[in-house]
Amino acid sequence: RPFHVEPTNIVSVDDDMQRVTDEASAMNKRIHYYSKLTSPADEALIAPDHVLPAPDEIYMYSPLGTAFKVDSCTDGYGKNSSLVTIFMIWNTMMGTSILSIPWGIKQAGFTSGIVLIVLMGILTLYCCYRVVKSRQMIPLTDTSNWEFPDVCKYYFGSFGQWSSLLFSMVSLVGAMVVYWVLMSNFLFNTGKFIYNFVHDINVTDIVPGTNGSNKVVCPSAASGHPPQNRSVMFSSGNRTGFELFEEWWNKSQTVPFYLIAVLLPLLNLKSPSFFAKFNVLGTISVVYLVFLVTVKAAHLGIHLEFNWFTEDEFFVPEFRILFPQLTGVLTLAFFIHNCVITLLQNNRNQENNVRDLSVAYFLVGLTYLYVGVIIFASFPSPPLSKECIEQNFLDNFPSDDIMSFVARIFLLFQMMTVYPLLGYLARVQLLRQFFGNAYPSLFHVLILNLAIVGAGVTMARFYPNIGGIIRYSGATCGLAFVFVYPSLIYMISLHRAGQLTWPALIIHIFIILLGLANLIAQFLL
Repeated sequence: RPFHVEPTNIVSVDDDMQRVTDEASAMNKRIHYYSKLTSPADEALIAPDHVLPAPDEIYMYSPLGTAFKVDSCTDGYGKNSSLVTIFMIWNTMMGTSILSIPWGIKQAGFTSGIVLIVLMGILTLYCCYRVVKSRQMIPLTDTSNWEFPDVCKYYFGSFGQWSSLLFSMVSLVGAMVVYWVLMSNFLFNTGKFIYNFVHDINVTDIVPGTNGSNKVVCPSAASGHPPQNRSVMFSSGNRTGFELFEEWWNKSQTVPFYLIAVLLPLLNLKSPSFFAKFNVLGTISVVYLVFLVTVKAAHLGIHLEFNWFTEDEFFVPEFRILFPQLTGVLTLAFFIHNCVITLLQNNRNQENNVRDLSVAYFLVGLTYLYVGVIIFASFPSPPLSKECIEQNFLDNFPSDDIMSFVARIFLLFQMMTVYPLLGYLARVQLLRQFFGNAYPSLFHVLILNLAIVGAGVTMARFYPNIGGIIRYSGATCGLAFVFVYPSLIYMISLHRAGQLTWPALIIHIFIILLGLANLIAQFLL
């Protein structure tokens, strides 16, 4: 980056030279970040020309969330303001989990759901704070380029290195499976909407629902699983052509396979950096979902009735034994622990890290609360039961709903651009560990991608329940990165310094037990 000092401004020379030094240091950190993700022989993440002049460019990826590039948002010297840092953390955490929050509240009960969102936000924030502090407690001269997996390796040796890789892969592959299920869902509904509109077909699904312009449906009411294409055609159109379309355009039997033709070639690209240019779609999608929820609630009104423990035909109790299903979802919804060090190390004022992280968590929790509470409260009961709230709340709106159609288009395109990035991260982390190269050969990459895509297609075909997938993967990777490693590292650090007390020991053992109970409960309920 060109550097120019006015000859007449002698007083500012020292300050400018210090800024240049800071800029060079920030640039080296970026180059180090790229080089850690892949081997020197692999040019996929070697800092390219367009990165070197701008040390404030870095790609961040969030499981089940968004991928974004930090650029043109720093002070010009590789540092972010507190406002930008807060937005980055919010943007990283906000992901597809938001679609399952209303379902999670239904599973836990309305009052219990609100309390759990607040408590899980506080607990995961504290564990995230422990992650940030873990690197600072290492008595080495320079750990500025370390990430949390490096900290785990320092404390636990090869076990920490390989276990962190395992749980990181669980979060990445889990995210990709959820993406495949959702992309199949959105592509199916989008294609159905377009076909019906182009052929002037008026179709009514054979599922219970409300009447009027703001229709809400209950897909799971007719059977134990969401229906596929069961519908009745009422007006113009070629019935034979319509039936043929429904045969070849099926949510679980055909559409998940169509995605292979588009996404598998993209996964095999050496560098998917082109897709990071569309990262703004993640923010737009979340903002639009908040807008959609607000508009729908304004038309539907509030439908609440408080029963603490008794079942009702249209309402659920305020407390339900199924509440761990919500905590599993929330573990992943508040998950940022594996990349928070990178996000905060670029904060201009490091003394504000705790405050900025707390504000970001507050905003994330507020967003989840708003969407979850509004959808649950406005769900029309009666005539429909609150039990009808789907694991993806967009499924409660018919495919011909215009606002939901726009939301599905946004989310579909966003996920199709983020999916190759997640696949690339999985490839870099796994293949580099085993072969020392993120792209050892097309054969190796193709085998890995076929396994990941196969997992996505299998789940979309036989278990298209994103709430279940999110809570299983969230509780699994959260056990390590959220509950166990931060607590153990903190206790070990205090013990080595001779500062470990019984209250600290009891509290952090309790946190570990909470994470373990959270994981076990997912398989029991």
